[in-house]
Amino acid sequence: MIDATDSRLLDALQADAQITAQDLGERVGLSASQAARRRAKLETDGLIIGYAARLSPAKLGLTVQAFVQVQMAAHSPEAAREFLRLIATLPEVVACWTLTGEADYLLRVWCADLPALNLLIHHRLLPNPAVARVQSQIVMDQPKADAGLPV
Repeated sequence: MIDATDSRLLDALQADAQITAQDLGERVGLSASQAARRRAKLETDGLIIGYAARLSPAKLGLTVQAFVQVQMAAHSPEAAREFLRLIATLPEVVACWTLTGEADYLLRVWCADLPALNLLIHHRLLPNPAVARVQSQIVMDQPKADAGLPV
């Protein structure tokens, strides 16, 4: 269980993972050493599972974000393994979820442009024998950026 101080600490770290122990302590009302110890404990306890840099898709030449729903042709364990092996080789696929409902998987993809998205769908996903159908939605805008978890 986490207390209110840990919640504030986690919230601050989600906003800025590079915050110094001094600044973190000031933000949550602890000394720098107390904040560092609590942070280390949250890491050891598995509440903090890693740190990553957020990159600018536009600066990397990625102008098309899309969600691609995938319906499987078969629901065998081997078909699922084959599909997930394919997904692991596609750098454009930045996230993959299994779903309930009509689609079996939801992919979040970033591509340089629409022809690159078309290539991904028609030359990488659809030719896979495990895939029966795909449906894509192109993101027009993202009014709320990816946010941290509610703590």
